[in-house]
Amino acid sequence: MENNLTLNPRDAQSLSPWQNTSPGEITQQKSDVAEIIYDVLIVGAGITGLTTGLLLQKAGKRCLIVEAGKVGFGTTGGTSAHLNTFFDATNPEIESDFGQAQAKQVADSGKEAMSIIATLAEEYQIECDLEYKEGYLFSENEKESKQLQEILEASRRAGIAVTESDGNDVPVTFDKAIRFARQGQFHPLKYLKGLTAAFLDLGGVILEDSFVSDREKSEGMITIVAGEKKLKGLNLVYATHMPPGITAYSLRCAPYRSYVLGIILKNNQYPTGLSYDMQEPYHYFRTHHIDGQPYLIVGGEDHKTGHADPEQAFANLEQYAREHYEVDSVAYRWSSQYYIPVDGLPYIGPLSATGNNTYIATGFNGNGMMFGTLSGKIISDQILGIENPYSSLYSPSRLKPVAGFSEFVKENADVAWYFLADRFGAEDIEKLSELKRGEGKIAEFQGEKLAIYKDVQGKVTAVSPVCTHAGCIVNFNAAEQSWDCPCHGGRFDTSGKVICGPPQKDLKQINLTTEPGV
Repeated sequence: MENNLTLNPRDAQSLSPWQNTSPGEITQQKSDVAEIIYDVLIVGAGITGLTTGLLLQKAGKRCLIVEAGKVGFGTTGGTSAHLNTFFDATNPEIESDFGQAQAKQVADSGKEAMSIIATLAEEYQIECDLEYKEGYLFSENEKESKQLQEILEASRRAGIAVTESDGNDVPVTFDKAIRFARQGQFHPLKYLKGLTAAFLDLGGVILEDSFVSDREKSEGMITIVAGEKKLKGLNLVYATHMPPGITAYSLRCAPYRSYVLGIILKNNQYPTGLSYDMQEPYHYFRTHHIDGQPYLIVGGEDHKTGHADPEQAFANLEQYAREHYEVDSVAYRWSSQYYIPVDGLPYIGPLSATGNNTYIATGFNGNGMMFGTLSGKIISDQILGIENPYSSLYSPSRLKPVAGFSEFVKENADVAWYFLADRFGAEDIEKLSELKRGEGKIAEFQGEKLAIYKDVQGKVTAVSPVCTHAGCIVNFNAAEQSWDCPCHGGRFDTSGKVICGPPQKDLKQINLTTEPGV
């Protein structure tokens, strides 16, 4: 008997082009996963989970990947799919916080991640539109130009191939530009499908539509609970972008959302490389061809999850694109979540310094495809007992109080404020008719604070607005029709079901006796 694996369906308006054009179904033999003790349980079937699983399965380990939705459902499906050997944490910042030797290590790890992607694509003959491109970083004023010169010099010290450039590959006026050699891009879900097929061919098992709600450990055995199933293994990897529950990493990583458009141009003046400005937040550009049609992929307008208006972010991004390009139409618009670590580098490896056979990978900033791939290599090496040169650099137990303290304070100062202030001053809704179709609000109704949503048919649903992670109050995200937590980035659909982030339980549903048309 076969179990079909399909990609998660989404609203077409918020689909990325990868999700909208992903290749056909893949299959695996069905097995009784609850009866087997696996060498490694991996939670999450994105690039981190599948790279980890494939490398371990290839080394002879028996692995089970458990996914809450479908393969590629999460962040991998929402990436803009830039592959860089320079990261959001700049080389001057890494030198200042960690040292020149560590900055070179970070640069080397980026090159290794790029090499792993290319090697796996070649080894398993994965047709994923993988291409090497020139990458351009450009400044638009004197202050940015000074920073850019520092980046150029520090990048060279780190061993990155970078030169000054006369152009920036996009029609944006600039003051200074530098060019990084052998950057890259690919179709992330075609790549993920190839990893999945290779993993299954080697005997790996994937369990979809299985939200992991609990974890137990006894006598060296780890048990995770997914619905009615209890799954057992000797090691556990959380490849979930953020480890679930209330952990130190909820405070050490701040959740952000970034917005992306897929645009068809009138004049065919598409970029040939990858480009980035230095605004805060920055914009990023590239081109991808799908079924013969080129698309300008432009992104930016990042903000902390739950802290700004996503509709306005999309509007601002489109306006920016129209200021610089002759836009014919916007074919795709989507957003995705990422986490910024307080000291700039991700946390990859054992969850506990004392060793409990549980591993995490989080805090990738905007470089998820690279650090997700690198995480697969680091964690698989650690489980296999192989010394990895980057284990110490990215260790979750590292302590850098000076490097990360100011960011830690800045990112978490508003958490306590939201926790208290959101419980007061909500505007009462005397009649549910005040709620527009497709709209959600936090409101007092019949003496109780509710997260109320009215769908396009007029049906009203209500859930508790209290995030099940740490008790903050969620906000409504109109662009993506979700309830988003402004404290630690938990996201829920309009029925209260967990979409992503650290929450392990859905929002409590509230019974309302309202009919369509109210």
